[in-house]
Amino acid sequence: MNDAKIKKLRKFNLIMGALHLVQGVAMLFLATTVIQTIGEFTPTITQNYLFFNTQTLSLELASKELFQLPYGIFVALFLLISALAHAIISIPKKTNAIYSADLKKGINKFRWFEYAISSSIMIVLISTLFGIYDIASLMLIFIVNASMNLFGLVMEQLNAGTKKGKVNWGPFVWGSIAGIAPWIAILMYMFGNANFDRVPWFVWAIVGTYFVAFNTFPINMILQYKGVGKWKDYLYGERTYIVLSLVAKSILAWLVLFGAMQP
Repeated sequence: MNDAKIKKLRKFNLIMGALHLVQGVAMLFLATTVIQTIGEFTPTITQNYLFFNTQTLSLELASKELFQLPYGIFVALFLLISALAHAIISIPKKTNAIYSADLKKGINKFRWFEYAISSSIMIVLISTLFGIYDIASLMLIFIVNASMNLFGLVMEQLNAGTKKGKVNWGPFVWGSIAGIAPWIAILMYMFGNANFDRVPWFVWAIVGTYFVAFNTFPINMILQYKGVGKWKDYLYGERTYIVLSLVAKSILAWLVLFGAMQP
């Protein structure tokens, strides 16, 4: 694998990290000082539990408030985590050496750990827009989505050095199933209201954008392991992941942030 290309990737990561950082800081500034509506949007996270009603002598469902979710800050955090990940693999010599060595094996563990955290934060934020406020549900959505991304890491580890025709697609399939689960919960909340004409525009925009943008990541992986065209070079797929990360996360983050301003 070309060492010169890996060195170029280091600079590319620095540039992309800077773009994530600028957007994250701008978003944080808007959410905390400029746009009051975003700062005021703090969904109440609750906990459901059963209690024994001494009057009816039966177990009944109850709910208590836990905390207010600082929505705008967490949307900014979605981008800032990505910026931090780019910095970690680009600036310190030790982690950059690990990153470079892993690329030669066809692995980037940093990518999957970052995706596991950042995309899971985003799916939780989207879930709250659709009315999922229960802490247990949000925790499960976070963990299942993180697991989906970690299956991506297992896919790379399992197939490192494997010939194109002998790829083990098991982790890809199981990860895809895990990735569907949070959306089943979200769509159940979304379609709980039969009046689809009253669903706000940003709801459809978020669902459509997330579906299209984040499906490009598994497509990129398929092209990598199928060795289609330029994707025969693992570094081309790595560069594509970096571009997709910036474009998809930027569009979705701004869409979700301004979605918080809607009624």
